[in-house]
Amino acid sequence: MSSSGLDLVFPPVKNKDVVSKFDGGDLTSDAGMLLLGKADRKIGLTESIAAAIVDPRQQSKVEHKVVDMVRERVYAISAGYEDANDLDTLGSDPALKTVCDRLPGSGDRLASQPTISRLENRVGRKDLLRIGMLLAEKVIADLLPDTSEVILDVDASDDPCHGQQEFEFFNGYYDEHCYLPLYVHVTGQDGRQRLVCALLRPGNAYATKGLYGVLRRVVSLLRARFPGVRIILRADSGFGIGEVIEFCESISIDYVLGLRGNSRLHTLSTPVQMDAALKYKWEGNGCLEYGEFGYKAGSWKKQQRVVAKAEITRGELNPRFVVTSLTGKTPEELYEFYCGRGEQENRIKEMKLDLESGRTSCHRFLANQFRLLLHTAACVLMGVLQRCLEGTKWAKAQVGTIRLRLLKVGARIVESYRKVWVHLPTAFPEKEVWYHLHQRLSG
Repeated sequence: MSSSGLDLVFPPVKNKDVVSKFDGGDLTSDAGMLLLGKADRKIGLTESIAAAIVDPRQQSKVEHKVVDMVRERVYAISAGYEDANDLDTLGSDPALKTVCDRLPGSGDRLASQPTISRLENRVGRKDLLRIGMLLAEKVIADLLPDTSEVILDVDASDDPCHGQQEFEFFNGYYDEHCYLPLYVHVTGQDGRQRLVCALLRPGNAYATKGLYGVLRRVVSLLRARFPGVRIILRADSGFGIGEVIEFCESISIDYVLGLRGNSRLHTLSTPVQMDAALKYKWEGNGCLEYGEFGYKAGSWKKQQRVVAKAEITRGELNPRFVVTSLTGKTPEELYEFYCGRGEQENRIKEMKLDLESGRTSCHRFLANQFRLLLHTAACVLMGVLQRCLEGTKWAKAQVGTIRLRLLKVGARIVESYRKVWVHLPTAFPEKEVWYHLHQRLSG
């Protein structure tokens, strides 16, 4: 007998045994997939992704359409099933079947792991480019229509590898064999950071590999939707080089970039550092001093504005530098604006920890890029829910919290002659939030 047929006995209640068994039939623990499906239809996400993929199969013999497989995979990732192996079991989940346009009581199953893996390994470079562009379009379309200024935050992060994947290399900074994906987030006037691009790169990629092509496409999409929009690139010192500055000026965007310290910068910032030292002498820790000066590195074409922050912590002087094209802000305001890029690190953690974007375990590099795009699509989909949660206590909740509190809902699904009934728990504590989400997603 399989383990699924065994009785599970628990402590008795008032002299009655408590026994459980996996024989409930058409039950689901992920009724929140209905909300995912509704959010998907609202922006046409998975349908657009499927349309971007060339399907060479003989269509008369196809059992699982590309759109069905993309939906199944993206919904599963959103619900916390990042491993394609989970689809061997989830293929019969009544909630997942319902949102993938299959009747829950039908005998057919959704695509299994081998079928999904064949799709992942069949996608080509042109397919990936089209998918990346349409994901960016969906994200930019979500910005407020009166947007006049956006911030593009750029950063890289490690994606550990655990086998002989193509283009996995040892990275000395992270001390591991990995990929080095590049993430670009866009922030509009509503203050919400949205993932607009995720580009998989080899583990030994230099900081700017792929950056310029990505920025050109994103900037083009932004200007097509918002003519005259002001675009500000914000990034850490890994991108604070003359090449990036020249690129920003060539496409007429502003920049706020971290700058690695050197002897010349320390000399120019001596007055700021001295002021911080004097304040520390009289006031102790927590003293900050800001200043600015003109600076031109040897490889730069012209002098740039540099802002310096000097702080003494635990008795040590800790100067920081930022190079920028912005005017009209005081040194302190500009450095605080630069520090806002730290929020992107939370968004990247959300992508890596809540959506498990590191599940890039295929051998082929292009297949792993496709997987990263599927996780990006899941992030976009969850972003729709996040935006629709405005006005509720979960308005600022991260993906993991939304999944736990709103998507992981048990339900009994009954298919009648005319309807599919999804019976949710009467005692579900977030039923009002569900009503709110359903109304917003229907608008």
